[in-house]
Amino acid sequence: METQLEVLPEQKQKNEEFLPINGTDYIELYVGNAKQAAHYYKTAFGFQSLAYAGLETGLKDRSSYVIQQGKIKLVLTTPLHPDSPIAEHIKQHGDGVKVIAFWVDDAEKSYNETVKRGAKSYLKPISETDANGSVKMAGIHTYGETIHMFVERKNYEGVFLPGFVKWESNYNPTSTGLEYVDHCVGNVNVGEMNKYAKFYEDVLGFKNLITFDDKDISTEYTALMSKVMANGNMRIKFPINEPAKGKKKSQIEEFLDFYHSPGCQHIAVATDDIVFTVSEMHKRGVEFLFVPGTYYDTVTERVGKIKEDLNVLKSLGIMVDRDDEGYLLQIFTKPVEDRPTLFFEIIERVGAKSFGKGNFQALFESIEAEQAKRGTL
Repeated sequence: METQLEVLPEQKQKNEEFLPINGTDYIELYVGNAKQAAHYYKTAFGFQSLAYAGLETGLKDRSSYVIQQGKIKLVLTTPLHPDSPIAEHIKQHGDGVKVIAFWVDDAEKSYNETVKRGAKSYLKPISETDANGSVKMAGIHTYGETIHMFVERKNYEGVFLPGFVKWESNYNPTSTGLEYVDHCVGNVNVGEMNKYAKFYEDVLGFKNLITFDDKDISTEYTALMSKVMANGNMRIKFPINEPAKGKKKSQIEEFLDFYHSPGCQHIAVATDDIVFTVSEMHKRGVEFLFVPGTYYDTVTERVGKIKEDLNVLKSLGIMVDRDDEGYLLQIFTKPVEDRPTLFFEIIERVGAKSFGKGNFQALFESIEAEQAKRGTL
C-alpha cells in the first residue's frame, strides 16, 4: 500500500533548522581504474573533465578524477597501493559508491547536530585551504560502508576542492542533457529498512515521503519493500530498499550477494529531455533494460495525454507514469560494471513527484529477465 505521510509545518521547519541541505555536492565512487572509468562516463554519459588529484599533485595513495554534467559531480577514485582502505573496499564490493556528499552552509554544525542525534562519526570537522580559499568538511556513516560528507564551500572559489587542479583534456564529448541528481537508492539487509528510515528521520531530520510494501513492488517470483526518505526542501531523496519473501531471489538479494553489504544500488539523474538523452546514450553504447512491448498497450489508458510521441518512447524503452501532480518518464540502464551492483536511472519529471509505481511490474520483470541470464534469479 502506498502511503503519503503528512508532516506538520512546525515539524518540517524544525527539521530544516537543524540540518539545512542545499543539494548533492558530489558522489564519489571507489573504482579499480579511475582513468578508464572517467573515460567511460565521459564517452557514454556525456560528462566533462573538471578536476584531478594524484601523484602529480602530491597525493601518494590515490588518484581522483572529477567529472561534471549540469549540477552532477562524480568523483572517481582509485588506490595506488594494495594495502589501501580503498583497495580493500574495491576487493569487497567492486566499483561502488563510497560517498554521497551534501552541500551545506555550515559543515561543523551539520556534523555536531547529526552526531548529537546518534550518527557515527567518520570525519571530524576539518578545514582545507589553498590559494583559492578554504573548504570545511565533516562526515558520518550511514548504511554499510557508505558515507555522507558535509561540504561547506562558501569561502572557496577553486575548481573543486583544495588539493585538486583543473583537469585539462582535449577529449570532452558533448553533454547528453543530464542536469542533477534526483535520488540515490540504498539496498539494505532484510529487516533493516525501518532501522535506516528511522536513522534518516531522527538523525538527519528527513521525512518518510512514500512507503511501498511487497504488494506494490512484486512479481510472480520476487518482491521488495521500500521507504522513500526526503529532506525538508526535497532536494535529497533516498529510497531505502530491503528484500521481501518471494519464490526466487530478488534484485536486492542479488545486490547483497555481490556487494557483500548494504550499499547504493543506483543513482537517478534527471534530464529535461529524456528522448534526447536516451537517444544520445544509445548511440554511445549505453545498455538499457528491455521493456516488453505489451507494456505500451495500456500506457495511454493508464497515464492519459502526454506531449511525447508514444511510438518514440516505445522504440527507446522509456516508461511513463502519472501521479496527482503530473507525469514522469524513466528508464534504467543495465549494470554499468560486471558485478550487478550499480546502475543508473534516467528520469524526466513533468510535474510528478512520485517514483513510477505504475512501472514497477514491467521494470521488475525486466530485471528478473536479466537475473535469469546471469543465473542469479
